[in-house]
Amino acid sequence: MHSVSQLVNKKINNNKYMAAVKEFSVEEKLSSLVRLQKIDCKLDEVQILKGELPMEVKDLEDEIEGLHARQTRVEEEINGIQEFIQQKKDGITEAKALIAKYEKQSDNVKNNREFEAINKEIEMQQLEEKLCEKHIKDATEEIGDKARALEIAKKAVATKENNLSGKKSELEKIISETEKEEKHYNKDAGAARSHVDERLLTSYDRIRKNYRNGLAVVPVERDSCGGCFHAIPPQKQSEIKLRKKVMVCENCGRILVDADLHDTVEVK
Repeated sequence: MHSVSQLVNKKINNNKYMAAVKEFSVEEKLSSLVRLQKIDCKLDEVQILKGELPMEVKDLEDEIEGLHARQTRVEEEINGIQEFIQQKKDGITEAKALIAKYEKQSDNVKNNREFEAINKEIEMQQLEEKLCEKHIKDATEEIGDKARALEIAKKAVATKENNLSGKKSELEKIISETEKEEKHYNKDAGAARSHVDERLLTSYDRIRKNYRNGLAVVPVERDSCGGCFHAIPPQKQSEIKLRKKVMVCENCGRILVDADLHDTVEVK
């Protein structure tokens, strides 16, 4: 059970909270939405100025990363082949040593059976030597192919990195030129958003995403919607001018405001 004093304090706190939360009229909300729309259009212009550069920079970075990975893989493959060649060279050395050993043993054979056995061992080592030489020849040719592929990859990386450097410089220049302006508009957009309730903002953001030009709030011009140019009935136009409730275009779903309200809101 709450005491009387606790209930009184709770009521006082609630009243203070309600007083702190300012209720905005529909007209104030619509003005803030128009301001927000105009600010967002300015921010869109900044993004258009940047164009495809951010995406191009990202794509180039991904391509360079892929080329570096390919280059590393080819280098590892070349190292593996070189190790294989060394193994085969060691195999030739070993085969020659065994041949020399068996030839020396053949001088002291006691019968034809021992002579044939030694000759067979010599032939086996000679075949092993030839097989190792063939493996070395094939592997050396493969290294040549890999080396050419590596050179192509290195040139591709150099070209891409040069392009990336140019794109980054261009993008950084645009960012430095528009940074102050962008910060200013983002601050203003935050202020405008604080004058509109969350549900209306959610609708505004959703409508903006639905259209390439980003227009969610449009004026009624020449008896038509400023977004899709669908005709607006006179009765609805009268209601829009009263600014007593949020009205939307039946055709495109954009939020409609009267031209006077739209023109009075300025964004510096």
